[in-house]
Amino acid sequence: MMEPAVAGQSLPRAFLRVGGATLAQHQLGLALALDCQRVICLAKGPSAEMIALQHMAENAGLQFHIATGARPLAGLVTANDELVVIGEGLFVEPAGVVPLLEGRAPAVLVQPVEGGLAAGFERIDINRASAGLMRIPGHLVENLQELPGDCDVHSALTRIALQAGVPMREVPVAVRSGVDWRLIRDEAEAHAVELEWLRGRFADGDSVSPGRAVARYGVLTFGSSLLHAGNASNMLSLGVLVAVALAGGLAWFGFVTIAFLSLVAAALLVEASRLLRSVERQALGQLPPAIPRADVLRWLVDTLFGLSLLAAIPRLGGESLISWMFPPAMLMMLLALIPRFVTGKVASLATDRATLGLVLAFAAGFGQVEPLVEVLAITLVVVGMALPLRRKD
Repeated sequence: MMEPAVAGQSLPRAFLRVGGATLAQHQLGLALALDCQRVICLAKGPSAEMIALQHMAENAGLQFHIATGARPLAGLVTANDELVVIGEGLFVEPAGVVPLLEGRAPAVLVQPVEGGLAAGFERIDINRASAGLMRIPGHLVENLQELPGDCDVHSALTRIALQAGVPMREVPVAVRSGVDWRLIRDEAEAHAVELEWLRGRFADGDSVSPGRAVARYGVLTFGSSLLHAGNASNMLSLGVLVAVALAGGLAWFGFVTIAFLSLVAAALLVEASRLLRSVERQALGQLPPAIPRADVLRWLVDTLFGLSLLAAIPRLGGESLISWMFPPAMLMMLLALIPRFVTGKVASLATDRATLGLVLAFAAGFGQVEPLVEVLAITLVVVGMALPLRRKD
């Protein structure tokens, strides 16, 4: 964390942001994926960003140290240690790295020199360039004591490891393609990588429906700005609560058409928050919780859909409570049940809450909500009977 992101400024390139997290946080996620026990950051000294990174590392159960140069680093590493060295500004996908560095076998990861040099990596020999990552024995770090204190530590350790006979291992083309293996040196490169990274995770979803497509488009258009502002998924979750509260108030006063439109907005925000939260978790190396927040918000939206349907369906004189509640309750339960048992684009469309809200708003404008609910419930039963069952993993 020595190199500045912009010439003349003090902010290191390690604190450039991709997907709402700094490169240093992405690398911390990689260290966790590789089962590291300690993190040693090469930096000029403490800073607000460094302290935040330290808290994040310690909360994840790692020990955290700052080394201001080659010799302090040598003093923190023992001969019995195994050292994973991550190049400054390196942005990689942990899933591609772990198979290459798993176990305790030392290795210097390399790539063909043509593409490596163009991407900003250091040349190793006539045919190879560094890939920015290596696992080496701790005793090799002692050799840094013989070098000037201001030397390039990563470059020096690469030379020391190769001279000591640590084998080179080439990174497969599939692993280093796209944005899964990049060296980021400035804000422009970070922004370009971020946009491509977001597109790669959201653009080719297997569940295609109008609501999800709109949510993905919104995330791809505004997600970068939201992530950089911080607490992106939290803000969208708050937006869901506001839209749901608004829908409840409108339904209570009889404005069911506008209530359904409010639930359309809530459904889109739920999907967008799910996408952004998955990015935030991946950037920080966090596992998804047993019950994701987006699922809870979707249940809340479904509850308001059911209550709004009841507000739109008049209860006839002498009609029992069960008879009045049955069509909306059956529809909402089928919407929750279908995705658990069937798959496919038709099932995805059938359970799209944004599309459902638009259709119900149109029907409410003509006072035809109850017949539509009955038709939709029958349609979902037919869909569940006709589509193939979801395969168990």
